[in-house]
Amino acid sequence: MIFPIGDDQVQGGHKPIFAYSFLAINILAFVIPFFLYGPNYHDFVLEYGSLPGEITQGQDLFTLITSMFMHGGWMHLAGNMMFLWVFGDNIEATVGNFNFVLFYILGGLFASAGHIISGPTSMIPTVGASGAIAAVLGAYLVMFPKSQIKMLFLLGMRTFKIPAMLFLGFWIVQQLWSGFTTSSEGGGTAWWAHIGGFIFGVIAGYFSGGAKLGKDMFKQKKDYV
Repeated sequence: MIFPIGDDQVQGGHKPIFAYSFLAINILAFVIPFFLYGPNYHDFVLEYGSLPGEITQGQDLFTLITSMFMHGGWMHLAGNMMFLWVFGDNIEATVGNFNFVLFYILGGLFASAGHIISGPTSMIPTVGASGAIAAVLGAYLVMFPKSQIKMLFLLGMRTFKIPAMLFLGFWIVQQLWSGFTTSSEGGGTAWWAHIGGFIFGVIAGYFSGGAKLGKDMFKQKKDYV
């Protein structure tokens, strides 16, 4: 297995308060209910997860927000939080604290819209920060395309570097392929949530002027963390 563990850190800018706060909130939002509900954790998912069939009927709209901070299992949580840890701080450092919160929430909502459009009658609950994090990845692509992403290859515990443009380009192509070849009605990964969030992130990152800001800040980057 190969996954990102670090990137080039920009110098200066805003402290990534909310990127790390969202990380903590996601962990608590999984751990606390997981132990409180125990074997009935599925009931918690049904109550606070987002069901496209209900959203399209105007029901339980609050779950569009609550589902954004929930996860279906430990691996789901760990994968998402690793991506948020690696990519979120540079975005917040560049766009600012309040703007990052607004961007993150809107990215999650656009991601949900993409998933709902792909299966408007589905009654399978959707949970996870993947959509909002996909928006972060989209913004990262246009703001820090030259950043080097540090990857960990578990077999042998070896690390290597890969340009952000290459890594994120491959990532979105994989999502598009899976989205077009997999039915959203059968459950599993919400590919179109990833795609919707990523598209929002690219557009928001570009038209907000983030691409220029990121380029300027990247000139004074730090080492990997």
